[in-house]
Amino acid sequence: MNNFINKLQSHIEHVKRVGEHCSTEETTKQALILPLLDILGFNPYDPTKVLAEFAADFPGVKATERVDYALYCNGQPVMFIEAKPYNANLTNHAPQLSRYFNSSLGVTIGAITNGKEWRFFTDLINTNVMDEKPFLTVDFMKHKAEELVQLAEFKHDNFHVEKLRFFAEENQYIQQFKTVIKKSINEVDLDFVRYVAQQANIQRQLNTKFLETIQPFVKQAVEQAISDTVVKGLSSPTIITAQPIEPQPTKIEQPIIDHQPVDIIHPDNEKIVTTKDEQDLYRIVSELFPEAELTAKDTESYYSILFQNKNNRWLFRYDVNRKRPTIQFAVPIDDQRKLELFRAGLEVQTNGQVFLDKPEHIYRAVGILKDCLAHCSNDDNFKRVLNA
Repeated sequence: MNNFINKLQSHIEHVKRVGEHCSTEETTKQALILPLLDILGFNPYDPTKVLAEFAADFPGVKATERVDYALYCNGQPVMFIEAKPYNANLTNHAPQLSRYFNSSLGVTIGAITNGKEWRFFTDLINTNVMDEKPFLTVDFMKHKAEELVQLAEFKHDNFHVEKLRFFAEENQYIQQFKTVIKKSINEVDLDFVRYVAQQANIQRQLNTKFLETIQPFVKQAVEQAISDTVVKGLSSPTIITAQPIEPQPTKIEQPIIDHQPVDIIHPDNEKIVTTKDEQDLYRIVSELFPEAELTAKDTESYYSILFQNKNNRWLFRYDVNRKRPTIQFAVPIDDQRKLELFRAGLEVQTNGQVFLDKPEHIYRAVGILKDCLAHCSNDDNFKRVLNA
């Protein structure tokens, strides 16, 4: 990582030094964009990694329009890049990138750049439709290289589409939360005042008149709390790890309580063992659908998630008793769902079962889980068909 940061630092200085001389798109590509791709491990002179003027049969895209760069991993395009001149306003050009993005089922990451600013997009809101707002914006004029380690997520040897989607979702939430927190701190609106008063256990009726009375006190308290935190951070002693460490007397440590789930053996049948992975799977699905009435049932053959605790209304059956765990969904895996699973990096067997090597991989099939929940919630799907 240190080597990556050093290269990034040198590139930032290069951009600041020569950027103003890049008046055309082509100069910007050669002087600013391709060098960064090289730092990320996408050799611009290797067409198996970087393909310029990428053309494909995009529905709704003019035949003369081409993507400036398509980045490849393992022989497949994984990211589109739209390049603009150094002084271009990137906001005005995002729709052009979205046309390529929305028309290509195999690419879920897009970027637009003028060499000094990079905006990265994906499809968190609607599948195959590029989000209007980027999940990450990197501006070399405002950031230090040490703050830009997030770019390491886009390195060729670290590039994983599903991992980037998780990173994008996490980054989007953090940015939204930061905006709300900054606004609350700067403006100290009445909702924030009420929250602080409730947490402080103020023994008064928290009506609007009282909240307006204490609003300036809360604002002052926020300012002092931030100041105290900064001062405490600055006054904390610096630990110099290079100095030799003096041996310390041995002391007896209290046992650490491990709250991680452990395998559970059924009290009436020792052959039924609910594993940690099965417990994690139930926890994840419960968090994804907190409003749904879901229960778990374990048997000797498989582990099921049931809707309304009804045996015939299972969302999926998970089998961990094989060399590679598999999952069978309640809905059929048709061609469209196969494509969805393939794009998420999951393998589908000929019988429709899906390899699920880790419980957290279920996040990749959230859309199909929603279909399963809808199927189980529909009583019409479970009516008995009487013979005529």
